[in-house]
Amino acid sequence: MTIARPGLFITLEGGEGAGKSTAARGLASLFQAEGAEVILTREPGGTPGAEAIRALLLGDVPLDALAQTMLHFAARADHAQTVLRPALARGAVIICDRYYDSTMAYQAYGQGVPIEAVAALIRLVDLHPDITFLLDLPAATAEARLTSRASGSDRYEAMGRDFMARVAAGFQSIAAAAPGRFAVIDAAQSPEAVVFSMRAAIRARAGR
Repeated sequence: MTIARPGLFITLEGGEGAGKSTAARGLASLFQAEGAEVILTREPGGTPGAEAIRALLLGDVPLDALAQTMLHFAARADHAQTVLRPALARGAVIICDRYYDSTMAYQAYGQGVPIEAVAALIRLVDLHPDITFLLDLPAATAEARLTSRASGSDRYEAMGRDFMARVAAGFQSIAAAAPGRFAVIDAAQSPEAVVFSMRAAIRARAGR
């Protein structure tokens, strides 16, 4: 159930290398130039506790898929209560790099955690985006972008092509099931074109 609130909650989703962080920063800059209060945040993360969980999740400590799921939602519960709900209540625009759709795509579709178990945790947190952008990128392009990165692979990037293909298919299924919330963006465009497409979709869907 979507709660009444004066703010705007925008999430960005997609596989590795889709350019979510760059797009989030560009979109935040547009809203700031328009005079809005903008909260630019990420998941897992956004609070000291959630950032500590992020370090664990992206590190090399062995964790099975269910443990990863529970950690993601522990971080999400803290983030939602400490940052997201207060910001929405005061009318801020939240732009979040990943949210619960990533847990559904990675842990359920990618790693086999039951979909209903993840859905139950989503219902428990009970804070839903107004609009979600799926940054869609061909697998070969995503792989080339990841190869060009200077940093090493994290836990999920190291799981290989078959895993990433399941995640990509999961995102498509999630988006298809919620067309009123999702807008699919061609992430192979220039970063500027991606941000322009997102801003136009927000005006069309949210009227702001």
